[in-house]
Amino acid sequence: MAYFNNNLNQKIAYKYVKRKSPGIIYVHGLNSDMEGTKAIEIEKYAKKNNLSFLKFDCRGHGKSFGKFEDFGISDWKKDLIDLLDNITTGPQIIIGSSMGGWLMLLAAKARSKKICGLIGIAAAPDFGKGLYSSLSKKNKKNIKNKGFAKIITKYGSYKLSKKFFIDANKNIVLRKSFRFKKPIILIHGLKDEVVNSEVPKKIIKKTSSKNIQIVYIKSGDHQLSKITNIITIKNAIDNLKNQILFKHS
Repeated sequence: MAYFNNNLNQKIAYKYVKRKSPGIIYVHGLNSDMEGTKAIEIEKYAKKNNLSFLKFDCRGHGKSFGKFEDFGISDWKKDLIDLLDNITTGPQIIIGSSMGGWLMLLAAKARSKKICGLIGIAAAPDFGKGLYSSLSKKNKKNIKNKGFAKIITKYGSYKLSKKFFIDANKNIVLRKSFRFKKPIILIHGLKDEVVNSEVPKKIIKKTSSKNIQIVYIKSGDHQLSKITNIITIKNAIDNLKNQILFKHS
């Protein structure tokens, strides 16, 4: 593991292995980190296929600088773009899990020339409004009066601040169409209790890409970490990798 010091001298923990192109960047979800099952399995795939691979902890997550409640979508978007610009070389496939899918789309808008494909795993763009609506009256009151609330879910507990929701609204990516013409694969479980299964269709409508697929997994939940789900994810990477290599052959 290594650390990237950003322009604020804040450390971002990452692991990078330089091999062949296209490289793969894995972006974790909210309150997660780079040591989850999907990150590890995708890293194994990259190693087996001799492809460059990058994974990292967004600030406030894992081994990176700071407390979770002090950051938001703008900060985590910057973390991804900082590492994309300063650590990786050549074309990259970005794989975003849940919130990582939101960051993936923001990066695609900002760095379309360097990104050659996207894979969303239960991608959750623009979840701020829905998340706020789902909070209890007590949590909403705490956010209004105290500036934050402690949220407890089956995936863990964390603090959400008023600043987080304001910043999330500033980073809405599906409000209007955006230009990205590279291939996209969106993998989504029909038993996802966190992100509605209609979200991939919304992404399709807002991107200019003509090469875009949705893969629904009937028994898939939000995490999509079971071995059968991992196989589906690896097949999607194979698909994009082969398209990209064929195009450049």
